[in-house]
Amino acid sequence: MMWFGGWWLMWLVPLLLVVGLVFLLVDRFSTPRRQDEEDRALAILRERYARGEIDDEEYERLRAKLK
Repeated sequence: MMWFGGWWLMWLVPLLLVVGLVFLLVDRFSTPRRQDEEDRALAILRERYARGEIDDEEYERLRAKLK
């Protein structure tokens, strides 16, 4: 019975390491994407301001929300 329990532990540790590695990789590579989305939103806001679609007050309010 002890051998059976030890066999599961032998597979549990590498499995947890792989799951942890996948989690770290997903977190690492998803963070820049969020930053790119924020940069894109600011660029769109600047374009709308430059075209005169929004005034100074609305531009500043929206810019503060995006940062």
